[in-house]
Amino acid sequence: MKLKGRNQIKPEFNMSSMTDIVFLLLIFFMIASTLAKQLNTIDVKLPQGEGKTENRNTVAVTINNKGRYYVNESRVTKKNLEAQLIQTLGSVNNPSLVLRAEKKVSIQEVVFVMNIANKNGIKVVLAVDTP
Repeated sequence: MKLKGRNQIKPEFNMSSMTDIVFLLLIFFMIASTLAKQLNTIDVKLPQGEGKTENRNTVAVTINNKGRYYVNESRVTKKNLEAQLIQTLGSVNNPSLVLRAEKKVSIQEVVFVMNIANKNGIKVVLAVDTP
């Protein structure tokens, strides 16, 4: 007399949970990659450098080769730059700005912006392109 057990092990693998995990990872990386993009749309050629710094509570000051100044995306004259920075960063606790200067901008223009920041207690981060 042969007796069969009721509990037999079936060698099948259910892929639905693995598919769910892969789908959630895909969504996570899609959202993370859109948040990691730079906030500025002004296209400038930055100098090469090592490392990466990103802070969402900053204001970007961009200087292009033509000597034009931009605070975030709005164009500002050189003499109105300090007033615009104070107005933009007035309510921020630890103010900081990202200085984006093109490769061929003279160092005097960069120092001008850094002097404004130092005078007003604003931390400066110099933006560079990573290789």
